[in-house]
Amino acid sequence: MRKKILEVAVEQFSRYGVRTITMEDIARLSGVSKKTIYQEFKDKKELVKEAFGMLLKEDQEKLDAIMRDEDGVIEHLVYTSRMIRERIANLNPMAVLEVQRYFPEAWKMFECFRDNVIVTDIVKVLERGKKLGYFRNEINTRILARMRVNQINAAFDPSNYSGEDVKMVDIQMELMDHFLHGIFTEKGRQAYLEGVELNH
Repeated sequence: MRKKILEVAVEQFSRYGVRTITMEDIARLSGVSKKTIYQEFKDKKELVKEAFGMLLKEDQEKLDAIMRDEDGVIEHLVYTSRMIRERIANLNPMAVLEVQRYFPEAWKMFECFRDNVIVTDIVKVLERGKKLGYFRNEINTRILARMRVNQINAAFDPSNYSGEDVKMVDIQMELMDHFLHGIFTEKGRQAYLEGVELNH
């Protein structure tokens, strides 16, 4: 029951934003009473935090699974690219801004995930890629990992692209492409392009 409520909450918050969706909406779409929702979650803040927490945990498990592969670097990049496209295709940019503004506890969780999971994950991928000859040996992995996270964050802020008719997913994919081609060796570029073609 709790998992079902969280899945509905993630889907609704991602699609319509967090503020417009009420606890009543979540109850109705989950097929339970409002009373049941409040038995499971103290208030909307707790529901928002747990819903996005579930999403982040799923992402972390997927990334960990790829990194357990012996090589995994190119697969990781291709998978991350696909994951970003899928996430953003179903994500209303307002949801991110609303969580940041009105749900500080949930936002703190995002920041911890970004700083402790995503940056660490990118550093690991970059270091492994350097050893395998996919990335230029002279790159500073810590600086580039942080820069990449800042790129992702900036693309979620609509004010950076006001007046331009561009889709969020196109912005993110363009930034990722620019980042990767700045660090690839020729071997890495070829392996990545082949991996992308195989996954289309």
